[in-house]
Amino acid sequence: MDLIHKFLNLVAPSFTFFSFVFLLPPIYFFNFFLSILRSVFSENLAGKVVVITGASSGIGEHLAYEYGRRGARLALTARREKSLQEIADRARDLGSPDVIVIRADVSKVDDCRRLVEETVNHFGRLDHLVNNAGINTVCMFEDAPPDMSLFRAIMDTNFWGSVYTTRFAVPHLKNSKGKIVVMSSAASWMNDPRTSVYNASKAALTAFFDTLRIELGSEVKITIVTPGFIESEITQGKFLQRDGNMEVQQDMRDVQVSSIPVGSASGCAQAIVNSASRGDRYLTQPSWFRVTYLWKLFFPELVEWSYRLSHFSRPGAPHQQAPSKKILDFTGLKNVVYPSSIQSPEIKTD
Repeated sequence: MDLIHKFLNLVAPSFTFFSFVFLLPPIYFFNFFLSILRSVFSENLAGKVVVITGASSGIGEHLAYEYGRRGARLALTARREKSLQEIADRARDLGSPDVIVIRADVSKVDDCRRLVEETVNHFGRLDHLVNNAGINTVCMFEDAPPDMSLFRAIMDTNFWGSVYTTRFAVPHLKNSKGKIVVMSSAASWMNDPRTSVYNASKAALTAFFDTLRIELGSEVKITIVTPGFIESEITQGKFLQRDGNMEVQQDMRDVQVSSIPVGSASGCAQAIVNSASRGDRYLTQPSWFRVTYLWKLFFPELVEWSYRLSHFSRPGAPHQQAPSKKILDFTGLKNVVYPSSIQSPEIKTD
């Protein structure tokens, strides 16, 4: 067996190199041709039934508006029912013929089963499942509660919430030849410090749904979305605290995001719906953020060094004195690169 591995150690790199040389040009040309066809013959969403989790704010809210403009019928779910009702009213005004609101916590498996059942009972079918619900925390791993309750809450919502809902939705999506949209994140490869489990939850989503795409084949198409920094309650600074409550910490948000431009939720939602309608496998929004993957792939030491240099203050100083925040404050870039909606600490409440 060792001899086989020694042989593969010699042969595999050369085989891969020459395969790339010969296969990449025709594959890229073929994919480019397919992308044109998919753009021309993209899915008509009028009358389609779409479930959106985490629809009470941010990207989820604007996905409801974008699907509504295209005539889709919507099932909006989140924990804040009052906010959902307001969003449902606007989605109807924008063109959705039918919108229902389902109060649910996707970290609970019974809620995930119920939201799918209520959707199918009301509409009689399911065409798109948008797994959007997500929360974040800003905490050094060593500072987390020893019982790991803080980190379990992140995984329960971000990862298991999508897995549970998908499990109950798949039979209905198979019947309609439907689609799944998964909200992963560029954080799955750009591993910002203090968000270790959030990053892990997003990487787990990508691995899970890449595998599920193979299992489901052509019966259900899956689009994995990896946004950069997008206008939302997370980029507003809303983080899960050690006591289990959500709190806005804009100083820590400034440390984490720094002077990186934050994209609009409406533009992101439009790109996501377009991508899902075409049947794309992946979408990164804004598209320039894809280059960060190449930096991480080819220069991992440089990326790690830059994070340590920018995101950490000197020993004994508070985190809020990190260079990343000082640069933002000194240059005044916050008013340029942050949308006005995330500059206020006010968040939606029921």
